[in-house]
Amino acid sequence: MNLNTIDPAEVAKFEAMAAEWWDPTGKFKPLHMLNPCRLDYITTQIAAEFGRDLTVPAPFKGLRLLDIGCGGGLLSEPMARLGAEVVGADAAAGNIPVAQVHAEQMGLTIDYRHCAAEDLAAKGELFDVVLNMEVVEHVADPQEFLTACQGLLKPGGLMICSTLNRNPKSFMMGIVGAEWVMRWLPKGTHDWSKFITPDELFAMLEKAGLRPVDRKGMVFNPISWNWSLSTRDLSVNYVTASVKPE
Repeated sequence: MNLNTIDPAEVAKFEAMAAEWWDPTGKFKPLHMLNPCRLDYITTQIAAEFGRDLTVPAPFKGLRLLDIGCGGGLLSEPMARLGAEVVGADAAAGNIPVAQVHAEQMGLTIDYRHCAAEDLAAKGELFDVVLNMEVVEHVADPQEFLTACQGLLKPGGLMICSTLNRNPKSFMMGIVGAEWVMRWLPKGTHDWSKFITPDELFAMLEKAGLRPVDRKGMVFNPISWNWSLSTRDLSVNYVTASVKPE
């Protein structure tokens, strides 16, 4: 495994939680709650970029997709159901058997691998779509990581990248709220100093050789208890789309 951008301490945190990936009330409850919102954005962007009709069966058939930092497969599985050929990669070895077993139980064929983005790039692997969700704030070198991900995209390919903004509100919501008060995540899951502002992320994506085309906030409503996309509020969680020039 190429350890250039992997932070061993971050990997160990998620490995310890691997068995809980598919428990909607467990340590990954926030991701289960966020997943419909993430999927709404991902499917809409892929459909727009590749001219796919989401109302037909298997609309992503023929697209090769990488879910980097796939965890237990919360995004890999719906992408496979939509017809994509999915590779799920994670630096935490313990996540891979969890994901493999669950995919088999669901009758899905997904190529799960214990590896880093750099390993795939070294093999010359190429994808139409790279999902890079809530990973960039956990790596040792975000710019190097994003550059490796860019190398995995075919010309005209699409990368969806989400992370957390860095400001006082994100500290209160993402760390104090989610980890200390609600206890949705174990204390120490996130390091606020590693959060990245949308402008910083766009600059990194451009430096990596990608063309950012969209960004939206993912906003939690404590009254309706759900997440929604916002064109205005990128203050805490947000997601971006960028394209590799042809």
